[in-house]
Amino acid sequence: MNVPRSSEPTTHERLYRSLRSRIMLGQLPPGQALTLRGIAAEHNASMTPAREAVRRLVAEGALSLSASGRVTTPALTDERIEELSALRALIEPELAARALPRAHFALIDRLAVMNGQIADAVERNDAVGYIRCNLDFHRTLYLRAQAPATLAILETIWLQLGPTMRALYGRVRRNEPPRHHRMILAALRAGDEPALRLAVRADVTHGLRHLTAG
Repeated sequence: MNVPRSSEPTTHERLYRSLRSRIMLGQLPPGQALTLRGIAAEHNASMTPAREAVRRLVAEGALSLSASGRVTTPALTDERIEELSALRALIEPELAARALPRAHFALIDRLAVMNGQIADAVERNDAVGYIRCNLDFHRTLYLRAQAPATLAILETIWLQLGPTMRALYGRVRRNEPPRHHRMILAALRAGDEPALRLAVRADVTHGLRHLTAG
């Protein structure tokens, strides 16, 4: 007789991925307090997978855990925003440059379509849709770099910045897709690595400056 495996690991992974996605897409604001009981109830799970998911997200910097046990989404200081922005400016141009030799025209056309989806999100004033499509644009390109360890580090940075990026969207009114995306697409079509590095660096640092200005 086969003994069914415990559903706890599956429940934990589902809960972890759901919370992780919500944080990365800015669906939870900076400084949002969370409770294990509330997380478990929302996902129809027990406290054990909720506790393990929170532990993993704290380790990734996606959640903060105080000495008293209070769990919140990160409310980043200007210094922390600048640090994470600087890391993006180092990592993302490198990933884009590594992806360039494998950026065939079909991929570039796909990225152009995705940029159109960003425009649609802007028109609908859909902040979460905008962040999701923007991250998908970058991730699709960087996957061609075939550098999974570097991409995993970058996704941790995106995760920490998720709530902050949502706050940024509310502060900077968007009426068109990021203009640097057009520069990225042009550099990819031309096979111009220096221009690609410059466009990616400008794209990933431009918005975050608004959060630390003044």
